[in-house]
Amino acid sequence: MSAPATAPTRDELEPQLEQFRGELTGYSYRMLGSSFEAEDAVQETMIRAWRALDKFDGRSSLRSWLYRIATNVCIDALNGRKRRATPMDFGGPSEPRAELLREPLSDDTWLEPMPDARVTPSHSDPAETAVARESIRLAFVAALQHLPPRQRVVLILREVLCWKAAEVAELLGTSVASVNSALQRARATLDERGIGSADDASASPPPQEHLELLAKYVAAFEAFDMEGLVALLHEDVEQNMPPLELWLRGRENLLAWMQGAGIGCKGSRMLPTSANGAPAFGQYRLGEDGVHRPWGLQVLRIEGDRITGITSFLDTKLFALFGLPAELRPDS
Repeated sequence: MSAPATAPTRDELEPQLEQFRGELTGYSYRMLGSSFEAEDAVQETMIRAWRALDKFDGRSSLRSWLYRIATNVCIDALNGRKRRATPMDFGGPSEPRAELLREPLSDDTWLEPMPDARVTPSHSDPAETAVARESIRLAFVAALQHLPPRQRVVLILREVLCWKAAEVAELLGTSVASVNSALQRARATLDERGIGSADDASASPPPQEHLELLAKYVAAFEAFDMEGLVALLHEDVEQNMPPLELWLRGRENLLAWMQGAGIGCKGSRMLPTSANGAPAFGQYRLGEDGVHRPWGLQVLRIEGDRITGITSFLDTKLFALFGLPAELRPDS
């Protein structure tokens, strides 16, 4: 007769906690729609887990135990709080006129970007990395914010992380039938918003024409070559600029904006990064002293050989989160 398995000790478990930080950050970000809140939620998860390690009996995996804690942290954070939004949630496109600008809405109104590096560790399998990036794309995370919290949990765990229905039911303390029903309702909501499954990503690298397109975009933007810039855009390109409620559609409107209210972008410099599974750039505006300082984080959407969306997050706190420098001096 074999001896009963003993529960793992704190000394055995404590070093293992940190290995789950990346995937828990991705999970919390999809739940909350905020990169900063996701970081806080994961830290709170780790604190709760560390305090309760002596009670972990090993009957479930450490991973599923941490997800249960993270789920409770996220649901607590969502209780009584309005969902994170995009400018397109507030109405149709605007005319490109500065006088239509309203006071910026508060930071907690908006969906925030997430650095790819925080949720896609470099050692990940290429296919898993592709799915992780696809499942944090802005459109997908924005659509998740329209789901009630428990439906978000079910959809993320079932369709992004590929948990079994029984595993999700155990985590939520409910039945498999309830999980399947919640998944069906969540899927219907995303379908209504034209959002495909999160596991549709390809593991192949970006095609060469995208790299060439991005190089042309940076060159045109830094030279303030509006004719060259517009040539890279889809006819129905969309531009939005949280925390501003205003958003634009169409090449002509974007051109009018850049030559009018956006003229201050002339002389900008761009540094590449990646956000939400998409190419992104830190935009630095030129100051009177010749120093370029953070202005906004641009996240691009590309379809085919054209740029179809530009989201400029005008929150300079994001630069530190993305590991971008605080300024660019003339000699840098």
